[in-house]
Amino acid sequence: MRFRHRAAAGFATLLLPLAGLVGLASPAQAATTATATYTKASDWGTGFEGRWTVKNTGTTAISSWTVEWDFPSGTSVTSAWDADVTSSGTHWTAKNKSWNGALAAGASVSFGFNGAGAGSPSNCKLNGDSCDGTTVPGDASPSAPGTPTASALTDTSVKLTWSAATDDKGVKNYDVLRDGAKVTTVTTTSYTDTGLTAGTDYSYTVQARDTADQSGPVSGAVAVHTTGGGTTPPTTGSKVKLGYFTEWGIYGRNYNVKNLVTSGSAAKITHINYAFGNVTGGQCAIGDSYADYDKAFTADQSVSGVADTWDQPLRGNFNQLRQLKAKYPNIKVLWSFGGWTWSGGFAQAAANPAAFAQSCYNLVEDPRWADVFDGIDIDWEYPNACGLSCDTSGAAAYKNLMQALRAKFGTGNLVTAATTADGTSGGKVDAADYAGAASYVDWYNVMTYDFFGAFDADGPTAPHSPLTTYSGIPQAGFTTADAIAKFKSKGVAASKLLIGIGFYGRGWTGVTQAAPGGTATGPAPGTYEQGIEDYKVLKTSCPANGTIAGTAYAYCGNNWWSYDTPATIGTKMTWAKNQGLGGAFFWEFSGDTTNGELVSAINSGLS
Repeated sequence: MRFRHRAAAGFATLLLPLAGLVGLASPAQAATTATATYTKASDWGTGFEGRWTVKNTGTTAISSWTVEWDFPSGTSVTSAWDADVTSSGTHWTAKNKSWNGALAAGASVSFGFNGAGAGSPSNCKLNGDSCDGTTVPGDASPSAPGTPTASALTDTSVKLTWSAATDDKGVKNYDVLRDGAKVTTVTTTSYTDTGLTAGTDYSYTVQARDTADQSGPVSGAVAVHTTGGGTTPPTTGSKVKLGYFTEWGIYGRNYNVKNLVTSGSAAKITHINYAFGNVTGGQCAIGDSYADYDKAFTADQSVSGVADTWDQPLRGNFNQLRQLKAKYPNIKVLWSFGGWTWSGGFAQAAANPAAFAQSCYNLVEDPRWADVFDGIDIDWEYPNACGLSCDTSGAAAYKNLMQALRAKFGTGNLVTAATTADGTSGGKVDAADYAGAASYVDWYNVMTYDFFGAFDADGPTAPHSPLTTYSGIPQAGFTTADAIAKFKSKGVAASKLLIGIGFYGRGWTGVTQAAPGGTATGPAPGTYEQGIEDYKVLKTSCPANGTIAGTAYAYCGNNWWSYDTPATIGTKMTWAKNQGLGGAFFWEFSGDTTNGELVSAINSGLS
């Protein structure tokens, strides 16, 4: 694959949730007879004003006060006055200011806040006891249950299961919340919700209650999209439609899993490759732990529309992919390991394939996210044929590696691989036993792009993803047709080959002619990397004005670009179907337009 840059930005935000806990550090004051009452002063649809009144109903003065309450998931305080308000997940705490903490007998004080969401406060405590003035038992509240897992999804029902909460005196039951409202109370850790509407989005959380009738924090949320109703994507059918989602896209590109939903792309794909896991020390390893499972997404960034909390068991892209799969049950997600930067690690992995396969299995099937992934993808960028690095592992290493992965992952998981598209005689396809490995993989993602580009700074200009050869092509054998023919000639079934599409262009500057074959002075300017630009930018900044070998090209000023458009993708999809290929894949989602027009072209072209 192409881009391997991983941003470090955003790690400072790991510290932010802790700031909300500062107000909870000191122990609650011993109870004096007092009450706290809540009123909703106003409601303007998109928000509301809430007001708490603390009254000293006893005969002695109160020197300070702390009011605590829970809001359902999706309801929050946005600003407050006359109190210092902090939160821990869905639990909120308000402490008096320096000038309004003392209350004489019979006196009262109020503080207010603006809020978002439709929920009301519950589990109110004033200075550690109930807000109605009664004493709360001294045992601790239960912990949050595990985030529910959705299964057995139908048009009108879904089964929810979750891991148990803990409590020092024992958990009595669980409240199941649908879209923030309680639908039932159960004593087990599962529940089947019925009477739902087909083709509709729901969000579920769970909250435990202990034997003292204290409620704990709400669990993380799972998004559910019921089948039917005309909005559920079709099942996978006969063709694979796969896109790569990059872990680092959430940084500078600000491309989140939710964008797959808002663009309409999620309804038009069958598979996602999550890129990349690292390959190091002969093992599979985490690529970016913050992006993978730690980053907290806000409600507007989240597939479910519910913000992550600091204490939920799983955050990051993995949790967002879990929510996406609940919404689109037909989508399968594979974890892709390697890539251009990390393919050098495959040499050591090849020395002990069984140990490598075991490490990958342990990571992909980690209980924290095992439900997210449906298999593994190996992005072997030909280290034994000198990609970013060179090694001497030999042609058999690749087959041995894939055989070990299949043996470990079994037939219940997908095992796939991204491969070179070098169709030349004695080239990279000939350097590894792709034919022998084919019996162990479900399909190959043949990287039929990046054949030509400004890595040859002076040109000649040429389409980076030619479908077929043409007069003047800089290198014979560097075409999609040659690559597919090469794999077929080795005995790889056409149904195990996917054609590759780049959602970006490659370009040169200092070019003096519109037709391909011109000289250049270097790479054209690009947003993230010189010589490379997203399709969504190029379609307006340098519109295509020609086609060569099934790929569009554009000449703007002294810049020359080549890239695929919906029209050229349509041509390539027709060709792929005529060749009997298993489908198509693309690198990668964020290069597409906000309405996903390239994904739409792949979907319609393969349908």
